[in-house]
Amino acid sequence: MNLGALKSGNFRAYVFGAAFGLLAIWMQRIVMSWLAWDMTGSPSFVGFVALLLFAPAIVLSPLVGVWVDRVNVKRAMLMVQGGNLFLCAALWAIVALGWITPLLLALFAFLIGVLIAASHPVRMAMTPRLVRREYVSSVVTIVAINFNIARMVGPAVGGVMIAQIGVAHTLLLQWLLFVPYLVVLSRLSLRPRRKSGGAQEPFFKALGAGLSYVWQVKTVREAMFVAGMLALVARGALEVLPPLADGVFARGADGLGALMSVTGLGAILGGFSKAALPPQAPGRLPLLTRLAILLGLFLVALLGLAPTWEMALAVAAGMSFVTTLTAISTQTAIQLDLEDDMRGRVMSLWAVIAAGGAALGAGGVGVLADLMGFQNALVWCGSLSALSVAGYLTLVSLKKKAPPL
Repeated sequence: MNLGALKSGNFRAYVFGAAFGLLAIWMQRIVMSWLAWDMTGSPSFVGFVALLLFAPAIVLSPLVGVWVDRVNVKRAMLMVQGGNLFLCAALWAIVALGWITPLLLALFAFLIGVLIAASHPVRMAMTPRLVRREYVSSVVTIVAINFNIARMVGPAVGGVMIAQIGVAHTLLLQWLLFVPYLVVLSRLSLRPRRKSGGAQEPFFKALGAGLSYVWQVKTVREAMFVAGMLALVARGALEVLPPLADGVFARGADGLGALMSVTGLGAILGGFSKAALPPQAPGRLPLLTRLAILLGLFLVALLGLAPTWEMALAVAAGMSFVTTLTAISTQTAIQLDLEDDMRGRVMSLWAVIAAGGAALGAGGVGVLADLMGFQNALVWCGSLSALSVAGYLTLVSLKKKAPPL
């Protein structure tokens, strides 16, 4: 299996510490989603909160990416995660005091979204530098597995705790989990970054260099497209699950926790499946990845048609399996040949595609759910997007086979 990065004690320490921080992040995600649903009963407001969590990445991530390529990335990571701890503590205090309102929740979602916009490019620029270059693809896989284990455990713990001890106590535990993460981050060592003139370039010239790289390198361009389409529809749908758990199947907070946990399980299986495959060759995106996007989009429509709770759980897990496999593959395709002094800029653009697509998709699904019902919205979004992408891939394939004129 492609797990060679675990030979590094430095990277093992990061994985251990990140497990606490990621658990806190996924508990935070379910608490905010449940608060949005519990206060309003509106799918569109749940989608709006998800939009606020991810939309800042569309604007801010590329700017953060340029900044990360110029500064001490470890210090930047500590700043971002310290900000996360502060906001989580503040949200806990407001909920515990009974001051929370939909407007305040939306404000916290936006502020946390700003930190999410920063955390993705910082993390993706830092983690490959915890190991030697030959282990970069292994880092991407292991970080994804770690992320998705937390994605499975966090919602389950969060959902049970909300039901048993309330939202405020759940938030208290969540922000305390950031403490060991910050301690581990402070003790990590990074391999030196290549010295280049990029740090002295004017800010927007450096940003343009990152955009130019993405546009000119075919593999990177294709990886961005695949990640963006699946994020927009499949990940967007997975960010608006309270209406499905409680509005369609009347399962409450426990049901939401179960639904998010099975998506975490699907993601873990997707991560280990990717690790079990032969190491990905640089310079191309595997055929499996291009096909996986179609399966993921069709599963969105199938989720809307699910007649039973058990089938909904199985389909949601399948969607998560596909999106994770695709995300690891696209990240690996981009990271393999990327120089350290370009990682922040390029991977910040990947974060825009992934997080921004999920934000727009969540908002769109929420609005459509209010207009036509949640299940109908999933059926239409999944079917039309799958057919559109299938048509596009067919045209590209035919164009490649056509003889030159």
